[in-house]
Amino acid sequence: MERLSMYLHQDKGGLWLTESERDNLKLNYRIKEVVFEQQSRFQHVMILDCYDFGRMLVLDGAVQTTSMDGHIYNEMITHLPLTLHPDPRRVLIIGGGDCGAAREACKYRQVEQLDMVEIDELVVQACKAHLPQVSGNLSDPRVNFIYADGVEFVKQAKGKYDVIIVDSSDPVGPATQLFELDFYRNLHHALKEDGMMVCQSQSPIFQPEVMAQTLGRIDSLFPHTHMYWAVVPTYPGGMWSFTLGSKRPVDFDRCANFDKEATYANKDVLSGCFQLPQFVKALLDEEKSVHI
Repeated sequence: MERLSMYLHQDKGGLWLTESERDNLKLNYRIKEVVFEQQSRFQHVMILDCYDFGRMLVLDGAVQTTSMDGHIYNEMITHLPLTLHPDPRRVLIIGGGDCGAAREACKYRQVEQLDMVEIDELVVQACKAHLPQVSGNLSDPRVNFIYADGVEFVKQAKGKYDVIIVDSSDPVGPATQLFELDFYRNLHHALKEDGMMVCQSQSPIFQPEVMAQTLGRIDSLFPHTHMYWAVVPTYPGGMWSFTLGSKRPVDFDRCANFDKEATYANKDVLSGCFQLPQFVKALLDEEKSVHI
């Protein structure tokens, strides 16, 4: 329990997880039960049962997804590119160890192959066994689990995929590579001539510089880039951004054809999520004036 004690503590008769978001912000979650806890080769992995958010995946003390609202993030990072691409047959997901994005992608019959590259096999095993609200205990035969470094994997995949979804954690430690220009360049090369990619680009409220920089770097490589957003209560600030890069013009009218079963996403949400608040537009306009 020594490792566990770094992240959990008793207070007023309850068990609490305290997540340090930054120097001036800490988030406290009251915990019912530690469902799973183990140290992998890469990180400390926990599945916790929380009073307000249900079961949650926690990596190195940071909440990644929860039963209550994980579907919002997974639906939005998945359904936009798979709806907007005219024929997404080969799909790559980098990260996404909770299996939520892959679960949503499997709702598309035209998807023939889905490669999911996750560096930590323990995360996948834990989520499939203990977080079914997010993972759905994913077992679709089209899903090919590849336990490897996503940064290195895409270097070898040239012109292979129709859609690439980057479901990364925050840009801290090794994950910083998933926000670098070289990584996005390799994604561009891994896509077919009409390929499309999407990544999460952080909070416009608490990480505006990361959001703007992400769009700027993708915009320097893809002729068609678009940012959209959703409300994910678990993530600090609630408002979360996603960045789409496409080699071909995007037909937004395709959003009107969305017909998949979903809890958050619908035709109107998919069509309207590209309408950005004025302060976000201002941030992005400022970034465009800076040489990347």
